[in-house]
This record gives sequence, C-alpha cells and structure tokens, in this order.
Amino acid sequence: KNDSRSSPVQIPGTSWSDVMVAPYHMAATRTDGTLWIWGDAEGKGYLGQNQANAYYSSPVQIPGTTWDTTSGGIFGGYTTYAFKTDGTLWALGYGNKGVTGLNNLTHYSSPTQIPGTDWDTGLRKNSGTQSRSAIKTDGTLWVVGNNEWGQLGINSRTDISSPVQVPGTTWSKVSAAGATHAYIKTDGTLWVSGRNNDGELGINSKNDSRSSPVQIPGTSWSD
Repeated sequence: KNDSRSSPVQIPGTSWSDVMVAPYHMAATRTDGTLWIWGDAEGKGYLGQNQANAYYSSPVQIPGTTWDTTSGGIFGGYTTYAFKTDGTLWALGYGNKGVTGLNNLTHYSSPTQIPGTDWDTGLRKNSGTQSRSAIKTDGTLWVVGNNEWGQLGINSRTDISSPVQVPGTTWSKVSAAGATHAYIKTDGTLWVSGRNNDGELGINSKNDSRSSPVQIPGTSWSD
C-alpha cells in the first residue's frame, strides 16, 4: 500500500477478460467465469467479502464461476454490478440513493441479486455515479438511483431504489456520466435526459434539464 507506480506493473495471470476501475477498488473477470476484486472496502463493503471494512492488495475471488466475462459483464463505480451467464444481475457496495436497485439505501458487502433473469449480458458499460441504466433482452430500458436532475428519464426527479422502466421496447445501448444519461434505439436514434446546465444534452440549449428522454436529430447514431 502507498507505493504508487509510474510505469505499468503486471498483475499475475494471463486469462483476464474484463476490468472495471473505481475510486477505491478494481474488479476483473477471468475467462474461467470467476470474478476478482481488490483495493479498499472503505466501510461500504466494496470488496464483496462479507466485510464492510477490508483491504486487499492482491485480487481476491468472489464466490462463483458463472460470472459473465464479456465486455460490459461488470460495470459501475462505487457500486459494482456484475452479470452472470444465466442473465441475472448482481449489485455490491455503495447503496446511497437506492443505486443498488434493491429497494433500500443499504451498502452490500456481498453480491446481492437484483430481481429478474432476463438482463442483457451484452450491456454497454455505464459509468454514472449514483444512477444506473440497464437493458433487458426484450429491449426494455430500466433505471435506478439518483434522479436529482431527471437523468433517469421517467418524467420525475424522485430518487428510485428499485428498477423502473423507461417507456419503449427498442433500446439497444446506454451510457451515463454524472447526471446525464444517453440512450440509442435499434432504429439508430439517439436520446438524452438529465442535467443540461452546460448544454451537455446536445439539444441546442442549456439550463433546461430534461426528465424525459429527448431525441437528438438523426437516425444513424451507432455508439
């Protein structure tokens, strides 16, 4: 600990498949379906070892061998989300604003399943802070967490602690940063919601945050 490095240092192993970087920890999957976490639990249980406070300077395995290893199989930040190959979605860590999607504000020190078995394991990574979006295999879009700026796109600014559906069934990609969310539909249209104080929504205006998805002109958006 406390030995910062200015050149890349290899973590042992040659079968790593995906990685997620967060402020106090990292998580990674291997090709054998295992999930590994290391860093500082910071009293929030980030490391998933059933301990609120822990510190690991080497990767430690989370139980299970069916974690999804594709790109986007793990995502998050203070809260870690991981898919399993059976289409289930699991949350771990920071719980403020209801961001774990488990109908409470609790921090979780072990992976806990978010209801449902049809989450899309091909989800693009979502880097929002205290709000999250996820797509199911039927093309529906679900959101949870901090909604101060209406970024969840559900026509309100109320925080949500259980996943709520955004209208529509043709969503294909999602991304988020801070209080702004963006979504692409299968028809190539691009939609945005949330904070717009600096014109970040791309709708030719600013200081008019949106709590429902607004379309950016065009039908050939891809990512």
